Amino acid sequence: MIKKLYFILFLGLLTLFSCKSQYLVKGFSNVDDLEGKMLTLKVYVDGEMRSIDSTRVVHGRFSFGGSMDSTMLANVFWGNLSLMPIVLEEGEVDLRISETQQSATGTPLNDTLSGFIQRKTQLDARMAELPHLESQMIMDGTDYDEIMYELGKQSKQIAAENDRLIVRFIRDNYNNVLGPGIFMILTSSLPYPILNPQIEEIITNATPYFLGHPYVKKYIEEAEEREETP
Repeated sequence: MIKKLYFILFLGLLTLFSCKSQYLVKGFSNVDDLEGKMLTLKVYVDGEMRSIDSTRVVHGRFSFGGSMDSTMLANVFWGNLSLMPIVLEEGEVDLRISETQQSATGTPLNDTLSGFIQRKTQLDARMAELPHLESQMIMDGTDYDEIMYELGKQSKQIAAENDRLIVRFIRDNYNNVLGPGIFMILTSSLPYPILNPQIEEIITNATPYFLGHPYVKKYIEEAEEREETP
């Protein structure tokens, strides 16, 4: 009878552990500065970024792997520098890091995230090109006021496209890890929690899943407290 009980308990534990999903990230980098260096995989837990795995880049190749209770958004770090976000979900992820581009593909959410990063990178490149356009217009003898007007118009247009891209992406992904994750990246650059028009637009009509995420919930609470403080 006792042996039978132990066997039942063993089966129960086996079932419990088998419920965990496995993730595998196979990476390649042609960045010389990363060769031989340690990369760390970190996730947001209890208000802070915690390391869950690390690997060394050897001949441009590296890998992460392990088990998880649920799909998570993680960040690949080199020291204290965040290189890129990546979704830990069941399946094999192909991670590429170069001087000009980063991508993670091979699983549904990573493919979605990679598409967003690509569009965001294109907008950032257009914004970075404006100083070169200014120099070219000066060399062409264009009137200074006309230069400022044209560059200001293009800058506002690109910024508006960027805002729309971020808001639309978060809204489209309210109910998975990408929505809260990109919101976290968006707001991490702010000096303190605020409810500016872009953030107000994001949280308006947001789903319970999104609003219930620990980071999003804490951010909104702190931002509202700041607004209430005279």
